[in-house]
Amino acid sequence: MAYLLPLAAVLIWSGNNVVNKLAVGVLFPAEIGFYRWVLAGALLTPLMAPRLWRYRHQVKPLIPRIIVLGLLGMAVYQTLAYYAATMTSATNMGIILSLMPLMALGLSSVLLGTPLTLGALVGAVISLCGVVLVVSSGDLGTLVAHGINQGDALMVLATFAYAVYGVLLKRWQPPLPAMLLLYLQVLVALVALFPLLLFSPQQGASVEAVPLVIYAGVLASMVAPLLWMQGIARLDPSRMSLFFNLMPLLTALIASVLLREQLTWAHLIGGGLTLAGVILAETWRRPLRRAAGVSLPGSADS
Repeated sequence: MAYLLPLAAVLIWSGNNVVNKLAVGVLFPAEIGFYRWVLAGALLTPLMAPRLWRYRHQVKPLIPRIIVLGLLGMAVYQTLAYYAATMTSATNMGIILSLMPLMALGLSSVLLGTPLTLGALVGAVISLCGVVLVVSSGDLGTLVAHGINQGDALMVLATFAYAVYGVLLKRWQPPLPAMLLLYLQVLVALVALFPLLLFSPQQGASVEAVPLVIYAGVLASMVAPLLWMQGIARLDPSRMSLFFNLMPLLTALIASVLLREQLTWAHLIGGGLTLAGVILAETWRRPLRRAAGVSLPGSADS
């Protein structure tokens, strides 16, 4: 039963990649990026405002770190993803997003001193080959001649921002209840994104926009994080990461049904390589230094 919690969270987040694409032509990126946090903030305020008052003394010294986390995880990542959706497919977005655990592993070795493993190094190369295959649509010559699609490039930056967010969250570990920390980051996102909304073109509210904002603001911003946190409390973190790796597959399946996106051989092989690389990095945990020091059969040290 506990496995249903992270599975439901990943399913919601996969659907949100498709919502990002569905929002194209209905709301400008700055609009849905701001309105989703307005909705989340409005729903969380009655519950979290009293708790914020009780924790005000603990929150005050953490404000600089909360601002950084809110900017990276809620403002930069989400906004770049919305802009990426205007120029690339939901399937591509899901596959590129699956690079996040590998990026986090690399950043952890730099910022947290986590030993780099042989699996992480090999897995990074395999996953990178998979992503290159996807963003080139199987034509490496075109990629070399014209470069990466702008939407795919924005999604890579968005994924990197979220990887930095995850590593900093682990390094700092703010001593606050999870939902209160989420609420504070939502407030940061609202302040940060309001100027972008003012200076961006706007299409305004419409009947088509309402369900998209509700999905992003309620399901993706509140329900999924809550399910994920409950899953972490019941399952080992390594098992949780395996559920995250289902995101490219689930995103592709949902996009194929709702958006009629065609799955090409480049998506299938590239997505498979990306997923294989991430799984390899998470399961082959032999330290790189120890592996480098192992003598090969027939060598002088044997």
